[in-house]
This record gives sequence, C-alpha cells and structure tokens, in this order.
Amino acid sequence: MSIESHGHEHEFEPQMGLPEKLPRNERLLWQGQPDVRMVALRVFHLRKLALYFGGLIALRAAFQWSDGVPLGDVLAALGWPLALSAMCLGAMGALAWATARTAVYTITDKRVVMRVGIVLTLTFNLPLRCIAAASLARLAGGHGDISLALEGSDRIAWFHLWPHVRPWQLRRPEPMLRAVPEAEYVSGLLVQAWSAARGVNGLQPQRQTEGTPTQAASGDARPQLQPSLS
Repeated sequence: MSIESHGHEHEFEPQMGLPEKLPRNERLLWQGQPDVRMVALRVFHLRKLALYFGGLIALRAAFQWSDGVPLGDVLAALGWPLALSAMCLGAMGALAWATARTAVYTITDKRVVMRVGIVLTLTFNLPLRCIAAASLARLAGGHGDISLALEGSDRIAWFHLWPHVRPWQLRRPEPMLRAVPEAEYVSGLLVQAWSAARGVNGLQPQRQTEGTPTQAASGDARPQLQPSLS
C-alpha cells in the first residue's frame, strides 16, 4: 500500500476532509483542525513579529527624542511605521487563520488523512502500515504537534506539506498534525490504531483531566508515542 495524494476543492468533498466517503469496512476514529491561535504563534511567530516591530518603532522614537525632536513630531512620525506594522501583523494573522481553517486531519483505523492547502487543496492518504514512527511535541493548553515518520522509500515533498510538516526535516520530510487539541488523547488513538493495524500490543487512549499523565515519554523534547513503531 502506498501513500496517495489528491488535489481538489474541499467545497465538493463527499465527506469532510476526505477525498471520498469512507468504505464500510473503515471506521472514523478522530477528526479535527489546527488551533488558529497556536498556528499564529508557532508557525507564523506572530508574537515575535509584534515584538520585533514594536522594538523598531521604540528605537525610532528614542533616537528622534534624543535628537531633540518635539514630542508631537515624534508621535506624528510614528504613524506610518505603526500602520505598516499593523498591516503586516494583520496579513500574517489572516494567513494563520486560513492555514488552520482549511486544514482537516482525520484518523481512521486504517490511515491518517491530511487535507491541507489554502489556494491549492491537497489530500494526503497515509496508510498506518506506511508509518514507521510518530512523535509528540507538547504545546500549551493541551495542544501538540504530532509528526509522522514514513517507512521505506515513500516521500512527500517538504514544500507540498508546509506548514504541516516537521520543521527542518528536509531530507526525510515528516508530515505533521499541527497544533492538535487534546494532543495526548489524539496521539493515544493514533498509537492504538497503528498497533491494531500492525497486530502488536498498543496503549489504551484516555481523555485527560489536568495534571493526569498518559503516554510514557522519553527524556527528549519530542518523545516517541511508541518506543518503536517498526
């Protein structure tokens, strides 16, 4: 079984997030979208951009003030920089919103499906048998990034996946479910589905209350959901 990709407009999807209706022998386990706020902060670095523009504007004002420019003129000179900064931040925020709202992630008992893209919509079918390993990067508020390492020679171009791809993995791109809500629970479902598809023992997913651990994690920042998925 190989990885497949489809291009289409999602307005005409037979089933949300899927290129075709699920077969009778396939069961939907979970479906969701990236969190807009987390995409804005983690992918488009909106907070860092705001601090950058704020720092530049503050420096400009400080230099003019130190040169003896009257306060009224200093404030007037900041009009255009403030307007341009607001336009840039607004554009990046809109891009983050569109990125999150046009993406749908689906986990079934046979595959992971990623429908992504703003202008050109692509759907990637990732059979569980083609996934060698998965890792979870925990984010604030119970969100997380779940990256999928593909098995064998199957590859998807990094730029086709961006930003739904693990950063800096250029040689062997790893599709990534970005800013997933209830990431611990979703990762548990994925491990269970993968284990069932491979015929090995899996971990039982549980919905979390605050402060209750689920998956065992290794010491690095991106613990494996399963010590070995091969």
